[in-house]
Amino acid sequence: MELRLGTRGSALAQAQSRMLADALVRVARDRGLDIAIDLHIVTTSGDRSTEPLVGLSQTGVFVAAVRQALLDGECDLIVHSLKDMPVVGHDGITLAALPSREDSRDALCSGGVALADLRPGAKVGTGSPRRSAQLLALRPDLEIGPLRGNVDTRLAAVGNTYDAVVLAAAGLKRVGRADAISRVFSHQDMLPAPGQGALAIETVGGLDPQVAEAISCLDHAATRAAVTAERAALGVLDAGCAAPVGAYASTQGDTLTVRVRAIDPSGSLQLNETARGPVAHAAALGRSAAYALLGRGAARLVTTP
Repeated sequence: MELRLGTRGSALAQAQSRMLADALVRVARDRGLDIAIDLHIVTTSGDRSTEPLVGLSQTGVFVAAVRQALLDGECDLIVHSLKDMPVVGHDGITLAALPSREDSRDALCSGGVALADLRPGAKVGTGSPRRSAQLLALRPDLEIGPLRGNVDTRLAAVGNTYDAVVLAAAGLKRVGRADAISRVFSHQDMLPAPGQGALAIETVGGLDPQVAEAISCLDHAATRAAVTAERAALGVLDAGCAAPVGAYASTQGDTLTVRVRAIDPSGSLQLNETARGPVAHAAALGRSAAYALLGRGAARLVTTP
């Protein structure tokens, strides 16, 4: 049986899609199902644009075209980086699996120099207001500049345009560039984007039941609970991925802990909230933490132009 997996065309998107395709082939084989998976490359508006991401309508900018290809029957399943996906689902599309999450943290790429050791007024590149705000909270003297392009293009800016850049550790690992990581930020210093490090597989009705069952076997319960809490918080704060909001949830046994942070773009003010409770109440815990932040004035921090 041949399947078409829809994905963006970037090196990172293709690498993580091939990784999940290989995992699905193995799971299907264990269940006596012989499948082959080909990548179907979809170009999105976010890929075509050269504008800074914060200048785009960022929530879902990398997702809509891939989803449309699925709905149009061009592919049988699609893969996204979960942090790029809108919180609200799409009619007719099922979030079929959330595989085990990769490293959720952000990484400093600086040629081996620690953040504290960067020269005064050092230039750091990032396309994320969330990262920018948290960098300034740690080092108010930094000069933050925009960053776009594929992973290699961003890394090439180190020592040229910038003294350092900040990227997702998961992405660097998935494209084989973990060697470029100088330091990984702790969750205390820099909360990641909700869903960062996680991938999502989406499908539509009509998929072969055996294939659908094999896909469901890739779902990772702890990952689903954690990102459910994080994205529930994001939904309450009504903030897209262009807003300075971070969230991270983890599970220990039947208990889930979620931390949510809203931070002023200048890094001068941040509000933090933690909620803890049963894993089964993941969404409620995320919402509870976010509502607590709103009660403390977080709306003023997360509103973007």
